Amino acid sequence: MGPDYKDYEVAIIGSGFGGIGAAIRLRQAGVHDLVILEKADDVGGTWRDNTYPGAACDVPSTLYSFSFEPRTEWSRKFPPQPEILEYLRHCARKYGVRRHIRFGAEVTEARFDEAAGRWRISTTGGPLTARVLISACGQLNRPAWPDIPGRESFRGTSFHSARWDHAAPLDGRRVAVIGTGASAIQFVPELARRAQRLHVFQRSAPYVIDKPDRPYTALDHALMRHVPGWLALQRAITYTLFEARALGFFKNPAILTPAVRRWRRQLESQVADPELRRALTPDYPMGCKRILLSDDYYPALTRPHVELVTDPVERITPDGVVTRDGTTRQVDAIVYGTGFRANDFLAPMKIVGLDGLELNEAWREGAHAHLGITVSGFPNLFLLYGPYTNLGHNSIIYMLESQIRYVVGCVRAMRRAGLTWIDVRPEVAEEFRRRMRRRMRETVWERGCHSWYQDAEGRVVNNWPGFTFAYRNATRRPDPRHFRARR
Repeated sequence: MGPDYKDYEVAIIGSGFGGIGAAIRLRQAGVHDLVILEKADDVGGTWRDNTYPGAACDVPSTLYSFSFEPRTEWSRKFPPQPEILEYLRHCARKYGVRRHIRFGAEVTEARFDEAAGRWRISTTGGPLTARVLISACGQLNRPAWPDIPGRESFRGTSFHSARWDHAAPLDGRRVAVIGTGASAIQFVPELARRAQRLHVFQRSAPYVIDKPDRPYTALDHALMRHVPGWLALQRAITYTLFEARALGFFKNPAILTPAVRRWRRQLESQVADPELRRALTPDYPMGCKRILLSDDYYPALTRPHVELVTDPVERITPDGVVTRDGTTRQVDAIVYGTGFRANDFLAPMKIVGLDGLELNEAWREGAHAHLGITVSGFPNLFLLYGPYTNLGHNSIIYMLESQIRYVVGCVRAMRRAGLTWIDVRPEVAEEFRRRMRRRMRETVWERGCHSWYQDAEGRVVNNWPGFTFAYRNATRRPDPRHFRARR
């Protein structure tokens, strides 16, 4: 294997919230023989990669931190990207995680050696083995580039919002933005302030409601720092308010009626032009796609030098964008706000389990994992933020902590029983998959729209169709009856 080869008890792929949180909890459980494999040169995951102007979280800061490491120094109610990244760096330093990270080590392949009970892992930084492999890659780490003819022919500046080119000359230029998702509604207002002419190409209109953001005052910080229980109370209140919205996603969409009123009130107060207002009106029920928060997106589109284009993009030429009606808009730069390949949970890694089974083959009828964490036929492989674990209503940090506790429970159980490997039983995994499909059909996510929650066949494979506290209860501890094991 070479001089740099090493064997670990646990290998973690990725150093975002999932990877950092898992490493901290494993160390606290007495597991110190671990490594984090990180393809980049810093921690942070999606909060390291997404540095576009205006990047911020749409979950309040009171919920956007680990429960064991609450932060009191946020500058705003909704935390901006640089502060979230610094928080993750802080956690990695404080809890001794950085010493376990191999930077510049992108995983290309992992094969399970049944006889040895080890994952044989190939990385760009060299090979290694580990008894347990934890994928903490997340769902929003691989940019999705649109399949538009001529995209490579464009001679101007072009980049994806998740790989923002801060050196690109955009001030006073003609700029096209393709896509109107969660990232675009944050950076479009920034571009509208800089560009000479801005064309925003919209495939379908999102629901954009007001964002109740504000800077934290000195009094806010004093209360959080010095009043016992204050921050915990604010966290509990925010969690409860957000959790109540879940009923609108998987029980009765009518529960979202107040949010629909908020959206309509904002649209009507900020957009006077009836034609533009019609173009910004979604043709699907609220919640089918991600609900977006912004106070300045609609006003940006009303500026005289900003154009919202709803005619489909037909092709890209060396100097512009052509829509289906034959109109060519000449531009100097194109920014793709086209989201992520959210259904490719472990791509482009090649994952091979028992009997040579590849994960892509196991998922040929859609990605699935028991509790979103384990896949039958892939022993000692655990997924964080895997299938069925995304949310439309609350903080993903809460879900990650539930998953991490479950994974740590599995590792500790293996240690206590002296097990070489454990593998979720196929009948258990299949029953869970069927239950998810049944429940998903009742949700708003399958009511007339196409979103990144769905795979190519239209199956919703990303989201959890229930309350987050129900998920926490389901993952409270691993059930030995769900696994087959080998000593």
